[in-house]
Amino acid sequence: MSQSISLLFGVHAHQPVGNFAEVLVDAHLRCYKPFLQVLYRYPDFKFALHFSGWLLDFLFEHYPDDMTLLRDMVMRGQVELFGAGETEPVLAVIPNRDRIGQIETFSKKLEKKFGQRPRGAWLTERVWESTVVPALVDCGIHYVIVDDYHFICAGKSKAELNGFFATEEDGRTLDLFPISETLRYKLPFSPAHEAVAHIESLAEASASNKCIAAVYFDDIEKFGIWPETYQWVYEKGWLEHFIQGVLASPKISPRHFHDYHTSEKSRGVVYLPTTSYIEMNEWTLPAEPANAYADLVRQAKSAGWYEHNKSFLRGGIWKNFFSRYPESNWMHKRMLCLSARLAALPTEQHSDVMRQKLYAAQANDAYWHGLFGGLYLPHLRRAIYNNIVELEALLDTCVPRPAFYIEDTDLDGVEEAYLHNGILQTVVKLDGSASICEFDAYLLKHNFGDTLCRQTEHYFCKIQLDASEMSTHGSAGIASAHDRINFKHQINPSDLEVDIHPQNLFLDSLNGITLPYRLESHNDYRIRFQSMTDQWQIMKEFELSGNRLLVTYDLSGGLTGQLEIEINLAMPSCDGPGGRYISFGSTVLGGFGQFLNLADITEVIMEDSTLQGTLSFSTSTPIRLRTQPHFSVSQSEGGYEKIMQAVKLSLICPVAVRQLMIALEVK
Repeated sequence: MSQSISLLFGVHAHQPVGNFAEVLVDAHLRCYKPFLQVLYRYPDFKFALHFSGWLLDFLFEHYPDDMTLLRDMVMRGQVELFGAGETEPVLAVIPNRDRIGQIETFSKKLEKKFGQRPRGAWLTERVWESTVVPALVDCGIHYVIVDDYHFICAGKSKAELNGFFATEEDGRTLDLFPISETLRYKLPFSPAHEAVAHIESLAEASASNKCIAAVYFDDIEKFGIWPETYQWVYEKGWLEHFIQGVLASPKISPRHFHDYHTSEKSRGVVYLPTTSYIEMNEWTLPAEPANAYADLVRQAKSAGWYEHNKSFLRGGIWKNFFSRYPESNWMHKRMLCLSARLAALPTEQHSDVMRQKLYAAQANDAYWHGLFGGLYLPHLRRAIYNNIVELEALLDTCVPRPAFYIEDTDLDGVEEAYLHNGILQTVVKLDGSASICEFDAYLLKHNFGDTLCRQTEHYFCKIQLDASEMSTHGSAGIASAHDRINFKHQINPSDLEVDIHPQNLFLDSLNGITLPYRLESHNDYRIRFQSMTDQWQIMKEFELSGNRLLVTYDLSGGLTGQLEIEINLAMPSCDGPGGRYISFGSTVLGGFGQFLNLADITEVIMEDSTLQGTLSFSTSTPIRLRTQPHFSVSQSEGGYEKIMQAVKLSLICPVAVRQLMIALEVK
């Protein structure tokens, strides 16, 4: 006689800090609201739920009726709430003090709003490192959920993964539930009756006399936001059919994680390797190794041995994103520096606003790139920098920094020179380019240097394939976002060309040849660089004066030809209608998404409605101005798309002028 199986069903709801309001509204209408409404009609279907803190605040503010519905479900014992870091950070990449602060902040929020303090926690992107155990346990978390893949990589077989296991670190013990990869791919993409039958089959196949569990915990966005899923899950009734099938089954008992955890015993001790879910491990790899990894996986699947040996075909780890993308690494190290500065303040100088800004700067989404990562999305990076710049200004009011200092912030072996006056800040890379890698306006809380360098991506090789060749789903269900190829924009070979240098400000070339510089002198107001040969010399100086950055070029010797200065700027409106070039005579010259070629220019205003400010430049002598948008090709669950990363200005001046002064003014 077959035994019953405990279905531990959970969903995770998250939107990145800084996401567009219209995206959140759409997600609520197509997913969060109908999901809660359907589940409310089935009080016997117990399930777990995690809303990230920022999203939860948004829903309480804009959709209080739905949150009242959720509170009722919690109070009647239908919903178990899961904790996490407040802003959905990857816990493994923030300091332990901030892990504790983030987890405690969110747990207290849940307790205040719903009367339930979480015993379980969601791990962002299921990124596991054993170093996170102490913080979780110290915050009252008893168990977390990770993929069954994590356990398989530790030598466990799938047959063993029908309960929870214990692990320990630094004297703290934490229990771990394995999420079924098979269920992750079946729900909600296969027909409801097939999903129910699969869960029943797990009970029938078990020879254990213990109460076994089927564990599902994945993104709620699969239930309405992914392509085709709204029609499939709600209009065609998949979710109701699945719930009805589970409740009607004599073999399946939907339970809470905490009930199962309280009534059952650990399956034993386990030590998991540092890893995340399978797809993430591929996304963390650079293009060439990722291609090799994908080829090995395809070969293994074709030969029929992949499933039994996939733990030995492991990709990279999440932290690889910092070594893959200098822009991600720079944000991360800037955040770590500010965390350390905040921690060093006397307690009486700490404020809730400071902590909120730090935690928002630790939100995971803008630090990585993959099918769901947001590094390629300028508005998500901008949200990180909004908080970094604002927090830095707050800290400077408590403990002022020197007006000039040099350090290797991003640990790349190349130092950076910081020059700031409380209104603006320039960070100059001392790599020989004498270019600015960060340009902050404190009143606007914006980094104009927040650009992205195009590099080769693993998915470039898929872009040329026909979508019909890539779709692997059958006619009975719908395809997962992992199995789709779709094009949101037309992509040409030129769009895939990589950048040969970072997209910084004030990258100089003489007659098409990049100029090398060395640091010549500095003080609290200016930095001076020199480029020279036996025949000529160019002196380049950066100076901050109020809300203006002044850049001066002094040329001497036997110079001929022209000097070209490339300035890459992060303008929030990108190629939308809110960004445009305006002459000082109020003539609209064009939008940020346009190619312009203008002669005899001395002044241009860059107006940006999203920024709610302007950046203007003026030159001491007429120059030729060329502008163009700078795009990258990204992937998302919606398909491949071109995203504007920067406004690229080229200022071209004949060397005969001997001196060129450029002023960037922020208002």
